[in-house]
Amino acid sequence: MSAAIKRSPQSFIILTYGCQMNVRDSETMAGLLNMAGMTETGALEEADVVILNTCGVRHSAENKVFGKLGEIKKMKKEKPETLIAVGGCMSQLADARKKLTQLGADVVFGPNNISELPELIKQVSENSRPVVKIMETIDIEKEKLPARHKPGISAFVNVMYGCNNFCSYCVVPYTRGRERSRGSADIIDEIRNLAGQGYKEITLLGQNVNSYGSGLKEKITFAGLLAKLQDIEGIKRFRFTTSHPKDISDELIEVIGAYDKICNHIHMPLQAGSDQILRAMNRGYDTGQYLQLIDKIRMAVPEAAITSDLIVGFPGEEDGDFEDTLEMVERIRFDAAFIFMYSPRGGTKAAAMDKQVPLQVKKDRINLLLERQYAIAAEINKSLENTVQEVLVEGFSKTDPGKLTARTGTNRIVNFTGPDTLSGQTIAVKITHSGTFSLLGEMCQ
Repeated sequence: MSAAIKRSPQSFIILTYGCQMNVRDSETMAGLLNMAGMTETGALEEADVVILNTCGVRHSAENKVFGKLGEIKKMKKEKPETLIAVGGCMSQLADARKKLTQLGADVVFGPNNISELPELIKQVSENSRPVVKIMETIDIEKEKLPARHKPGISAFVNVMYGCNNFCSYCVVPYTRGRERSRGSADIIDEIRNLAGQGYKEITLLGQNVNSYGSGLKEKITFAGLLAKLQDIEGIKRFRFTTSHPKDISDELIEVIGAYDKICNHIHMPLQAGSDQILRAMNRGYDTGQYLQLIDKIRMAVPEAAITSDLIVGFPGEEDGDFEDTLEMVERIRFDAAFIFMYSPRGGTKAAAMDKQVPLQVKKDRINLLLERQYAIAAEINKSLENTVQEVLVEGFSKTDPGKLTARTGTNRIVNFTGPDTLSGQTIAVKITHSGTFSLLGEMCQ
């Protein structure tokens, strides 16, 4: 970086990769930079500061970031004063961090250093020297940061950070640190503030929300927190993600069934249908326990949608293990599932395991699993035709501006024709047509 380049950054753009936690972190970054006098732009070429908020969970996510960095580096030849900042989980990984600086990142900061972002940008602007700032953990009580939530009816709220589970394939405990829960009073205050701004739906976030309350002086569980939130005026719906199966309690299932504001949707990653692979993954449950949990949920909340994450090609996965996963998918019939090919992540136990599965085998297996899961989802959606569903209207559809888009309590997207004044309202819609990923409907008179 040339010391002759003078910078006084006024505008920024944030490119977000990965999970909802990263989306929420990006909102905090935007809030901090707004307070520092900077404005957000939607055009990459107009930004004085380009911020990449990265994901380190999968190799494909890293490749997207490296590709984007290459693109921005070329852009800097036309506008050399552009400053590049890279945050998120990739920044916390030593090998990735080294490559980020080699590719021209001016600021590299971890998920626990978000509060320092305006100061780090200022340092580089004044000194024209790259800055790397990585911290292992944060004091949540000191991290009550502003956020610039995106316009709409839904907002994300963190209830906890970090993870203690150390699944053998996952970098999250290394990138986001150990579990830290926020006090319920702070969470309630934030949600009341969002309700005052007109938000109608809140998604509660945590790497494992079912562990909420651990480490707090306050004696509270996640189920207890959900119960406390029900009286907040203005909020019509609460969602939450992610739920680790080993920590879903009977109390939580009871609370989901008892309160109308809690959506009847549980995202509960199975990851594999083979007990041998689950042990190698260090998941803490077996298929029998998972099936018992499914039965409990469907007995207490019959209309609940259950979605999942699945990994194919984990080290040591034989044909029989994969067949076990297919069988579990057939038996459970997930409403939807995110399905991934295993990719080794440096520093995890799985990366050093024997019997890594060949790429072509992983591709063949993922295609088979996707085909079956998509067919199941389409069959479930087909059964909803001619039923009446209560939906929360989100606004105009991104793919069809002539229609409104809404979401059921079971997290299904419904598109229909209606006036834009319905945004933020809950209405009844009759389902007229179904697809694999969405539904079409018409307003009930």
